[in-house]
Amino acid sequence: MLRASEARKTFRLGFIGMGRRGRNTLRAALKQPEIDVVAISEVYRPNVDAALKMVPNAKVYPDFRDLIAAKDIDAVCITTPDHWHAYMTVEACKAGKDVYVEKPISVTVHEGQMMVQAARKYNRIVQVGTQQRSGKHFQKAVEIIHRGEIGTISFVRTWNYDNEFPQGIGNPSDREPPADLDWDMWLGPAPKRAFNENRFGVHPDHYSYFRWFWDYAGGMMTDWGIHLLDIVLWAMKEKGPRVITTIGSKYLINDNRETPDVIQANFEFPNFVCVYENRITNEQSMFNHGYGIAFHGTAGTLFVDRRGYKVIPEMKSLDLSESEPRAYTNSYDREGRMQPKDGIASNNSTDAHWSDFIASMKSRKPPICDIEIGHRSTVIALLGNVALRSRQRVEWDPESETTNNKEAQTYLRRDYRPPWKLEL
Repeated sequence: MLRASEARKTFRLGFIGMGRRGRNTLRAALKQPEIDVVAISEVYRPNVDAALKMVPNAKVYPDFRDLIAAKDIDAVCITTPDHWHAYMTVEACKAGKDVYVEKPISVTVHEGQMMVQAARKYNRIVQVGTQQRSGKHFQKAVEIIHRGEIGTISFVRTWNYDNEFPQGIGNPSDREPPADLDWDMWLGPAPKRAFNENRFGVHPDHYSYFRWFWDYAGGMMTDWGIHLLDIVLWAMKEKGPRVITTIGSKYLINDNRETPDVIQANFEFPNFVCVYENRITNEQSMFNHGYGIAFHGTAGTLFVDRRGYKVIPEMKSLDLSESEPRAYTNSYDREGRMQPKDGIASNNSTDAHWSDFIASMKSRKPPICDIEIGHRSTVIALLGNVALRSRQRVEWDPESETTNNKEAQTYLRRDYRPPWKLEL
């Protein structure tokens, strides 16, 4: 029997987490004529006030559990800090709600596994906010790779570069939380900590700084790296790496973050290697773009980011024995095997992602970033951090999602602070 929302093809949504990303996502949802945002939940009053300017008729729930339990809500959008994603998603599925959840879906592999199980057990649509898959130029770039236009790929590089030297996010002292913030609820299942404005990390113009603390997130690896690694898995038709090694540390930035200021993760697959690099001490890159993906094939290189893609035909090497070396020549272009290509972003991927979510709620068919896809993309990023923090070479089975490395195993799950429990 169809639920009322499925029969009338309109959906009443509740939003949990109304910070900067939450309001950006709300803005995309409000563009959809079949969406009615009827409720919001947030633990920081200034964020509530900002959201109510966008949805003045929405009911405010101080406790997200009441929003999830509400009978007049069909679906939930979760845009909280990362450490809340798993619990809220599982509880929403148990309550019969479809879910749009931001990436990364979890802070441990075990949490992600529980989210997949919950979606399947309760037959819920769960769309993960890795919205680049809904970008037309990303889809075109993946098609080019799948057609073999750049040849056989044996190396992929992904990166995020920035320069925050020397002070980064600074070193504020712990203090009492603001009166208009429910700090204990913000922490939720994470360990009890004194309030620090960087741990809370609300900033109107920058990344929320909670991402740089292991209790709540995984640094740039799981914040931005997941977007890039998600496209790699899609383009290369892989579920996950077999071996992970990571180097890096906090070398130069003088602030109270816990995550590294330089990191290089190497992911070994059966037929190629993928590298993810992040540094926040220098933002220069080979393509003069602070982030991106470069697929290196035998016939050419494909570079893609959110602005577009570029296909660069393979070049013949210089003959270093010549006294006056000639310029690089394009062997594949000369032989008629490949031409340079460019493509620009032609749609708003977040808007398209919401349209896809709505279509899935109607059809009950999996969305483009189904929870299992989002889980796989989260896992590879998490494993990069597991290898870093354990200082171990991690051998991984992507089918069973297991490793025989005992030190690495300690990072695959964690206990929740009472009274919170992650249960199906």
